[in-house]
Amino acid sequence: MSDIDPRSWFAVRVRSQFEQIVSSALRARDIEEFLPLVRVRRQWSDRVKEIDVPLFPGYVFCRFDPSRRVPVLACPGVVNVVSFDARPAPIPAEEIEWVRALVASSLGVQPHPFLSSGEAVRISHGPLAGVEGVVVEVKNRFRLVVSVSLLQRSVSVEIDRAWVSSVSQHENGARAALAGASKR
Repeated sequence: MSDIDPRSWFAVRVRSQFEQIVSSALRARDIEEFLPLVRVRRQWSDRVKEIDVPLFPGYVFCRFDPSRRVPVLACPGVVNVVSFDARPAPIPAEEIEWVRALVASSLGVQPHPFLSSGEAVRISHGPLAGVEGVVVEVKNRFRLVVSVSLLQRSVSVEIDRAWVSSVSQHENGARAALAGASKR
């Protein structure tokens, strides 16, 4: 486990409907946690209400040293830490930051089927500047899909097409800028 950064993000699998309880328990133990919530409308027989629900049901993200995971596993409602070969699987920090940016925006975020192919883009303008994902077109509108690879889950948000530029354009531009700087 020595090759895993002790401040990496991990996905914690939790019991159904226990996301907010686990989030609060982690916070009470001074463990940095992130529970992305989205506001949805729910219809009951007598009323319609807007409530906050987890964007990734059954999961809470947290940062901890994987060699000291007992306080995380001891939280009520925690099932396990998402692992491969009995080793906690870290989530790239930029994926967490991208999801955080989507949730913090005033744009309509919703779950989306996981995508592993398509054109990778970076948002250049607007409230999501710097976020990377995949652009898809739904009903003549463009949506940015951001994925958490480890969980095989994605979220999407409607965007203005003018905000988007190809990731390869950014990489080529950065290479050209570096090459120009090295020639000076």
